[in-house]
Amino acid sequence: MLNRAVLLALLLVPPAMAVAASNIPLPRERPAPIAAEDAVPLPRERPSQLASSSEAPKASSSEASSSEQPSSSASSSEQPAEPAAPPRDYQVACPAVMEGKVTAKSLPPIHEGQCGIQSPLAVSAITANGRSIPLNATVTTDCGMATAFPEWITEVDSYLFAHDKTRIKSISLSTNYECRNVDHAKEGNLSFHSFADALDVMGFALEDGRTISIDPGFNGTPEQGRDILHFARDSACTHFMTVLSPDADSFHQNNMHLDLACHGKMCTTRLCQ
Repeated sequence: MLNRAVLLALLLVPPAMAVAASNIPLPRERPAPIAAEDAVPLPRERPSQLASSSEAPKASSSEASSSEQPSSSASSSEQPAEPAAPPRDYQVACPAVMEGKVTAKSLPPIHEGQCGIQSPLAVSAITANGRSIPLNATVTTDCGMATAFPEWITEVDSYLFAHDKTRIKSISLSTNYECRNVDHAKEGNLSFHSFADALDVMGFALEDGRTISIDPGFNGTPEQGRDILHFARDSACTHFMTVLSPDADSFHQNNMHLDLACHGKMCTTRLCQ
């Protein structure tokens, strides 16, 4: 016979399994189908193409005129458009002006075909040996010439005081900026006058009352200023790159041409005549 304890265990097994089975969760019931009236709404149908302009009703003439013409209050409130700001002029300052070596003012850039200069100066006087020496007329030139010219005049003025006990009272110049070819030729290279980088000197008025002119003084007598003008030419050859006096050609019989043109590969060669 089975042991009494074993028999008791066998009798208790089914109720335990029943309890365990009753603890297993069952799946949720499937939801009922959505009724038609509760369905997700679909987008509305696309409207039909608009009627052509020919089928659209035309506005009356009074309505058209009123829509085309703005009201007086609207027109009065509109402000005129501001003009566009002009492009900036990029120019450079000149140390000769800043240091008082010349009396000058800046001019707007000059653009004249192939001729012109970005930072021209209007020079009316130069400073030499502590004095302001006026020019016979205001000239347009560049910073390079405005720097070299006072240094040259200082040497000529010192020569006059040492040899004749007088000073330069004023300086006579002719051509400064001018858009043209060399020697006014119809063809060929542009003159350096075309870039405001050249000046033509005609002569000097002295404080002792004399006037020294290239013509006839350069090839004249000492009383006409020959020695002074020859010294002026030789001194100019140490300050400028091109010096053309009456010894150069027929185009410079009454003036001395000065410029800072580049000569030679390194721009250090000087043309002195």
